[in-house]
Amino acid sequence: MVITQLDHRRADPERVLAECARAFGPGVLPLYLPVTTPSGEPAAPHPVLARADTRGGGRIGLRDPAAAHRELIEAIIAESEDEALMETYLLGESPTQDQLFDDLARAVLTGDLHPVIPVSATRGVGLTELLDVVARVLPSPADRECPEVTGADGAPETVPCGDPDGPLLAEAVGSFANTYLGPVTLLRVFSGTLHPDDRVRVAGHGLDGAGRPEHATTERVGRIHSPLGTELRETGHCAAGDICAVTRLANAETGDTVSASERPLTIRPWALPEPLLPIAVAVADPATEDLLGRNLSRVAAADPGLRIEQHEDTHQLVLWCTGEGHADLVLARLGVGDVDLRVEPVRVALHQTFAGPARGHGRHVKQTGGHGQYAVCDIEVEPLPRGAGFDFEDRTVGGSVPRQFVPSVERGVRALMARGLTEGVPLVDVRVTLLDGRAHSVDSSDAAFQAAGALALRDAANKVALPLLEPVDEVAIHTPDDCLGSVLGDLAARRAQVLGTDPAPEAGWTVVRAEVPAAELSRYLVELNQLTSGRADFSRAFWGYEARGA
Repeated sequence: MVITQLDHRRADPERVLAECARAFGPGVLPLYLPVTTPSGEPAAPHPVLARADTRGGGRIGLRDPAAAHRELIEAIIAESEDEALMETYLLGESPTQDQLFDDLARAVLTGDLHPVIPVSATRGVGLTELLDVVARVLPSPADRECPEVTGADGAPETVPCGDPDGPLLAEAVGSFANTYLGPVTLLRVFSGTLHPDDRVRVAGHGLDGAGRPEHATTERVGRIHSPLGTELRETGHCAAGDICAVTRLANAETGDTVSASERPLTIRPWALPEPLLPIAVAVADPATEDLLGRNLSRVAAADPGLRIEQHEDTHQLVLWCTGEGHADLVLARLGVGDVDLRVEPVRVALHQTFAGPARGHGRHVKQTGGHGQYAVCDIEVEPLPRGAGFDFEDRTVGGSVPRQFVPSVERGVRALMARGLTEGVPLVDVRVTLLDGRAHSVDSSDAAFQAAGALALRDAANKVALPLLEPVDEVAIHTPDDCLGSVLGDLAARRAQVLGTDPAPEAGWTVVRAEVPAAELSRYLVELNQLTSGRADFSRAFWGYEARGA
């Protein structure tokens, strides 16, 4: 683990370390202690494994170096199960640094010991120590198991991870556009060796809500490059354990599996955080809409955590992001190519319905010379239960409305319901019954009865209240117990109906279930993080529509 921004004026490494220990367990221990100069600036960190005082006159933070040294050594002994190190430690002798780092690597591999390194990137403090730990302590690809893999028939497959002679298994972990090379895909190779011009199978699982169906194509790999920062160095192969950048994989999306065409494999899809922060965007210049569309396709292919929604009621383009940092990154990528994006408030799709039954009369009569327009109809409108939609019945008798014009009345009613009696607010959940009407043998037409049906619906609406319906989401909030009161108070201010609270599986946590108007949730991800210091999380799912203020 890395504690960053030591030079920030509000930096509190001790609090961050305590939060990490609360989240990951007692195995979170400092491998280096932050050191502060007399002027308050971060200096080279103190190695906990060293007995000598290396602070150089600075002040060591977090905890006493001797106590931290003893605690870390005992944790390494316990997790690595190295009896020789235990004997050396009990005899009071000093083990070598190589022995300590070897045992630390074995302890880290168990997954129960998490060494912590303090870093200030802007001042270059702790970076050398971090790279040294990455090289000497973190597990190699051969030490880890491959992710869950299935074959072409969906049956589980066993693949030797880290074996350059094994079957090809790689995963697309990112993509970007290069000025000279075009689209470039970053691949992490788990098994086998990839060569230029190899024919490979590119396949991916569908991701709900992200517009990514199941897909599989056979393509030919272009050039292979070894990335070094922003520089791409061409290489002749990419073996298991490496990350490489390849060209010409036109259909590869982030999260896809790349395998040999003769032995197709598919890696289990990532468990992605749910995007819960909606951002509505529009282009300031309509001439750049096509460019925005191309940017959207490129960003969506590279970012499986992004969900794009073109809302049919509000006509807004909504980007669902996982947080503010993610949203800033997405907006920056969408603005490539002089696309002037405008961020708008996210609008919720309001609906209307009838509060009670009402009758309406529609009369559309016009005489303009030659064929005129003549249609009269009487309807009754009554509300239906929430989510029932629309129902139309014909109860005319004696052919008062000719049979061929009954669908015309329905079309006129449906068109006005979709537009809304209040502009932009559709009418829903009603039953319309055609009771009576009159027609003319010459002047009646489909268009005339559509107009009469819309007029009848508007007449009925003028005789009864039309409550606004707003979308309501069902929310489950996973919060620490010490924040429960604040969370419940905040929900009350958001017009939420709390359904209950349940103990979470882990001690000291509670799950709050509530129904909350969607209009109150547009910034809830950010505001809940502020309320709980980033510790709580939540999920949301559409529940239905409810009368505003009910």
